[in-house]
Amino acid sequence: MNQSKPSFLSKMLILLIFLSLFSCSEKKANTAIKLNDKEYFDSQGFDVFVFSNLYGLFGDEKKSSVEFIHHDMRTATNGDVRLGPTPEQWDAIPKFIERNVDQESGSVEAFLEYPDYDFKYSVKVIAIDDNIHISVNMEEPLPQALEGKAGFNLEFLPPAYFEKSYIMDDQTGLFPLHPSSEMKVANGVVNPLPLATGQEITLSPEDPYSRLTITSKDLPISLYDGRNKAQNGWFVVRTLIPSGKSGTVMEWIVDAHTIPEWVREPVISHSQQGYHPDQPKRAVVELDMQDSETKHLQLIRIGADGEEVIKTTPIEDWGEYLRYRYGTFDFSEIQAEGVYKLRSGKVQTESFRIASDVYNTAWQPTLDIYLPVQMDHILVNEAYRVWHGKSHMDDALQAPTNHVHFDLYAMGETTDTPFKAGEHIPGLNYGGWYDAGDFDIRTQTQCYVVQNLVNAWEDFGVTRDQTLVDYEAGYVDMHVPDGKPDILQQIEHGALGLIAQHRAVGHAIHGIVAAHISQYTHLGDGSTKTDNLIYSPKIDSFKTDGFRSGLFDDRWAFTTRSTPLNYYSAAALAAASRALRGFNDELADECLKTAIGVWEEESAKEPDLFHHGNTTGGSLEDEQLKAAIQLLITTGDQKYAAFIEAGWERIDRRFNQHASAVASVLDHLSEAFQEDFKERVVDHKIWMDSLLFENPYGVPITRGGWAGSGSVTGFGLTAYHLHKAFPDLIGKEYALRALEYLFGNHPGSDISLVSGVGTKSKKVAYGNNRADYSFIAGGVVPGVLIIAPDFPENKENWPFLWGENEYVVSGASSYLYLTLAAHEMMNGK
Repeated sequence: MNQSKPSFLSKMLILLIFLSLFSCSEKKANTAIKLNDKEYFDSQGFDVFVFSNLYGLFGDEKKSSVEFIHHDMRTATNGDVRLGPTPEQWDAIPKFIERNVDQESGSVEAFLEYPDYDFKYSVKVIAIDDNIHISVNMEEPLPQALEGKAGFNLEFLPPAYFEKSYIMDDQTGLFPLHPSSEMKVANGVVNPLPLATGQEITLSPEDPYSRLTITSKDLPISLYDGRNKAQNGWFVVRTLIPSGKSGTVMEWIVDAHTIPEWVREPVISHSQQGYHPDQPKRAVVELDMQDSETKHLQLIRIGADGEEVIKTTPIEDWGEYLRYRYGTFDFSEIQAEGVYKLRSGKVQTESFRIASDVYNTAWQPTLDIYLPVQMDHILVNEAYRVWHGKSHMDDALQAPTNHVHFDLYAMGETTDTPFKAGEHIPGLNYGGWYDAGDFDIRTQTQCYVVQNLVNAWEDFGVTRDQTLVDYEAGYVDMHVPDGKPDILQQIEHGALGLIAQHRAVGHAIHGIVAAHISQYTHLGDGSTKTDNLIYSPKIDSFKTDGFRSGLFDDRWAFTTRSTPLNYYSAAALAAASRALRGFNDELADECLKTAIGVWEEESAKEPDLFHHGNTTGGSLEDEQLKAAIQLLITTGDQKYAAFIEAGWERIDRRFNQHASAVASVLDHLSEAFQEDFKERVVDHKIWMDSLLFENPYGVPITRGGWAGSGSVTGFGLTAYHLHKAFPDLIGKEYALRALEYLFGNHPGSDISLVSGVGTKSKKVAYGNNRADYSFIAGGVVPGVLIIAPDFPENKENWPFLWGENEYVVSGASSYLYLTLAAHEMMNGK
């Protein structure tokens, strides 16, 4: 007997009715969403930030405007009026005017404008009947130039919705794992067409942790996939601003589903790499404010025949920090080597070791893998894989004067070179490392890396040889020893890049970077970013004579002279000359001669103080001090010692920055200076100890737009050098605390911030391979970003947040040194 089956639409209608009833019953079990004293909307399971964070230095950084935190995941951002359906990083952003918080009415309203269009508006958010209402308000109608362009956008994190569905009115769909929207070209601009359009959309109706419904009053809403135009794009829900209207021109009602009596799972932060038997061992437990169940922690030893609980104690309360409660668990007395894990209730950590060699190999992926991958102007191979070919062999063209680049580079009124704007500067296609996840050669970074590597060579005698470097063949091969210490080959590569600048134009330059945004955003193999042929305007576009081409894809060299940067370059070259002595004597001689020449030339004339962004060096006093220290170590000339001592006020004022370097030359300085320095160390220790009262991790956690693993590493380096100089004043625990932070003892999660180091480490990061959702072993990410006012975040499912996940070669070099230092401290060798 045949029976008619329910239609698909009927099935979806039944599902929607069930979910609506289920959602209503669950809503009643939760605390109503309300505006809290931190000026955001708060409930147990769903929070809304309203312009707690603004657009950043690099434009659209995916952490601004209206943002949602749904069951402890930031799922939405950039709720604001934008001028396209899926804006890219450098597209127009509004200017923030002010933000009004009205606790009495329970509303937050932000006022913004697009000055180029004389367009002002506000975005207002208020909680009504357990829902969030978002409106756009305008005193004047939309300017004609923005009709059909301006709309309210809210962007949703793609991995939060992968493998899930959406329902738009009576339409259904799946969020695509890979972008596949239809595209449309209008007036030369390519934009995606919407995946769906209607009056109401429910995101991931099948998942109670991320289900959310947006209902639009009167106006249609559309769903877009921003990844069609840029891999770092998000899903976008958008409503166009109607023309000819003022007042409240658009309003959404947001109904976010929350789990009844939901409590965030505890995080047991600890070192994924493990601990030396003799070091302090202290895990930090991060708890939901409503968590009343997590009270004890267990340390479990894992053996070949099973597990054994060896310690169970109550968690010691630390207090509140950010949005959580914290406790600590000290197991310093456990010194038996072995494999362990921590457990509280149903939550347990990955395994970790207690072993005397725990730091002995932690630095090796950085030297073996990450640094070779970052090497520019040379082909880098690993077994069956080519990481990249010979890149940027057409470096570089003279950047034009009075030009401000989009990535913190700029030119002044003069080139300070013999070359005209757009003219090829020969000799710059040697040495150097890609700065970060992008490909520019930033001179300040190069100097810092060289210095760290020289320090590691001199202090620890690193002779490891696992990489072949053949400059004649232009070839690097990992896991192939060539009889030479790898760290010296890396120092040589950095020194070649720095000395090339002095050879080519007579002084340090700011750096070398892509001239066009379309190239700057390049992902993958750096050798495909340009054609590697020198540009000639005399040749037609896309044609070549075999040596030059008519394609303007060469990078620009930013060359306006900066005395501070020149001093920093001299410092690095002086240091490199010591390490290269006996390895490449000719280069060592040239480096030292150049460094001394820079000092003599710059100190005899008025300084060139062109400054822009973070590419032209620090202050004159700071950079000259760096040069004096390295030249003193290298030459022993007391004139440099005299300069250092005369700058005590500078050193005292910026002790955090200079303490490590100055500590290394104390033996060259007077007893009076040494006494002053020691007294300053005592004061510095008071500050270091105070950090344990600021946060439960006992390290400086920054609040800027770039997460703070670099600051933590710097804290550890300073602590180590002060421990070496004054072991009776500064213990080992400060430097070790910094490493524990990098290895997982930090807010938000317990993941190691060093890819490939520790049991659970960063596997999705912002390297040049980020489009593959992958990692580069030995790279260090910025780590935990504090999304103002109180949300710690490091996304492991989304590589494209550079402030959290971008590898930077400078951070890797300082991490390498700090890990070697920890091994030396704990093992005496």
